[in-house]
Amino acid sequence: MVATVSVIIPTYNRGHLVGRAILSVLDQTYQDFEIIVVDDGSKDHTEEVVKSFNDPRICYIRHTRNLGGSAARNTGIRVAKGKYIAFLDSDDEWLPTKLEEQMRVFHNEQNCGVVYTDLLRIYSDGRIELHKGKHLGGWVLKDLLVTSIIGSTSSAVVKRECFEVVGLFDETLPSCQDWDMWIRIAKKYPFKRVPKPLVKYNLHGEQISSNRAAVLEGRLEITRRYYADIRAYGNKVEANHCFIIGNRLCHIGELHYGRKYLLRAAAKAPWNFRFVSYALVSLFGEKAYSGMAYVKQLLLSKRNKN
Repeated sequence: MVATVSVIIPTYNRGHLVGRAILSVLDQTYQDFEIIVVDDGSKDHTEEVVKSFNDPRICYIRHTRNLGGSAARNTGIRVAKGKYIAFLDSDDEWLPTKLEEQMRVFHNEQNCGVVYTDLLRIYSDGRIELHKGKHLGGWVLKDLLVTSIIGSTSSAVVKRECFEVVGLFDETLPSCQDWDMWIRIAKKYPFKRVPKPLVKYNLHGEQISSNRAAVLEGRLEITRRYYADIRAYGNKVEANHCFIIGNRLCHIGELHYGRKYLLRAAAKAPWNFRFVSYALVSLFGEKAYSGMAYVKQLLLSKRNKN
């Protein structure tokens, strides 16, 4: 019998974590799934861990060399048999009702392309932060052109036909492959959000997001690819996009590039005090910008405690 949901777990040298991810799927209240673990050329004991599970629903596929997360996801999509495709990074975990709640949405919203959930960001120092969407979904292209609203591929379940319509993950992108995918799907399908944190998204230094050069090039490529779409929504969307890109670039040490986007945001929305003030501070160099970010973080921490 063909499973309804294909769960794709890409992994690379995470034998110490992949078992936990697999268990979080096996513990789901919704059980109509197959698990496809795509080992992207690991050199540790990942294969032993995966094969230690005595469950016929688990399929193990190994790349002979490391090709990257997008290639691993694409391998999984190609062999998946389910009508729906779910993704789980091997260092993340699902809460037990995740699939059940998402599949309920698909049952009720049959034209929906992607159902995603809120998530818990778990930092290496033990801090936990709730990441949640701004609205319950619909046609979200306008929001996605500002920033990736999904949070993590681990939160998304995608109708299989979406990949048949828009294609697979772009393996040429150095980062932001998921953001690129969500934009392409959002042009064709509505999204839906489950307003509950049903994913534990573990943050550490090994993610692609910690690679500054890759993050920079990925974000700039997204801007290049979709700038006509961004501009089509007007100055407000363009300003918000430029501000988020600029601010993030500044935070990863690329002040020279970030400042350009912040100034563009301020020019597109000169009435926005936040955009203008960030652009002005960026003119005074990295120390000034880092100092502003530090003060902001202190104020936020103080407000959260109160």
